[in-house]
Amino acid sequence: MLNRKKVRVLIVDDSLLFRETLARGISADPVIEVVGTASDPFMARDKILQYEPDVMTLDVEMPRMNGIEFLRRLMPQYPIPVVMISGYSENVFEALNAGAVDFVAKPNMVKGQGLESLINELIVKIKIASTAKVGHWKKETVLNQSTAIVNTGVSDRIIAIGASTGGTEAIYQVIKSFPREMPGTVIVQHMPAGFTNMYAERLNKTCAVEVKEARTGDQIKAGLVLIAPGDYHMKIKRNGSAYTVECLAGNKVNGHCPSVDVLFNSLADKAGSKSIGIILTGMGHDGAKGLLEMRQKGAKTIGQDEESCIVYGMPKVAFDIGAVEKQVSLERIAQTIYSLLNYK
Repeated sequence: MLNRKKVRVLIVDDSLLFRETLARGISADPVIEVVGTASDPFMARDKILQYEPDVMTLDVEMPRMNGIEFLRRLMPQYPIPVVMISGYSENVFEALNAGAVDFVAKPNMVKGQGLESLINELIVKIKIASTAKVGHWKKETVLNQSTAIVNTGVSDRIIAIGASTGGTEAIYQVIKSFPREMPGTVIVQHMPAGFTNMYAERLNKTCAVEVKEARTGDQIKAGLVLIAPGDYHMKIKRNGSAYTVECLAGNKVNGHCPSVDVLFNSLADKAGSKSIGIILTGMGHDGAKGLLEMRQKGAKTIGQDEESCIVYGMPKVAFDIGAVEKQVSLERIAQTIYSLLNYK
């Protein structure tokens, strides 16, 4: 990643030792400059005005005001790319909903997980966050709930979605209006192990369709959304007229496990024209070649447009190589899917 200037970072954490450790660790990267640290949201507010950082790292759990409440108050007034640092908790999804761009999981010292991997991951996500667009938080965004009727004669179709940075909220905006009879849907969202199950459970509580973390052997069927588990690739397999998923451990593909390309390539091979592929916000190129393969095998393909992306990376690469048949805003993706399903 080429930057003309250093990424200016503000670190917010109530632990002095952790703040100093993070500051020292991420400052070792020549592209990053730590311009300040803060122990609570009130000090952070003053430091933001003083230093005007490009990115802020923020702990979820803090005294006086937690990180989630701070985000809810901050983003409408002063939108800034934020990377959360969170323990194993569903609170991280509240933070993403409140405006955070991404998160890293705190290491588990009991299990022998060190700080080095956290710092390396944080460096990468800070650089990605520095390119993110968060200005939309200054205005209230209202997305229309769909009252779509889906052609019941397309129950053998498969919808596949791939996303990365900014994808947790983007995926929700797409599937929250899916009716119960929606064709089976498979999703890869770049996310650590453990968090994918919490994310699926969270979506399941608020969507008309059933949402669950995928397991090998799960059948793809109408009304069900399967999310690839963290640290496992997900492929589809065909058994007669039915489709199932296979979740398998493996090396990272395009820097990720699960990988969108792995899923999309399997759809191209096994489902072809029976599938619809959608690529959403995210950094990098994962999913672009797989989406192109799907389109070449007769699948319909959709890409999120630049204006509505938090990070216009993955959709841009897919569009540039000719993988995207229709490029639309996030608000129009669900309706575009319905139109493709109902087209005769």
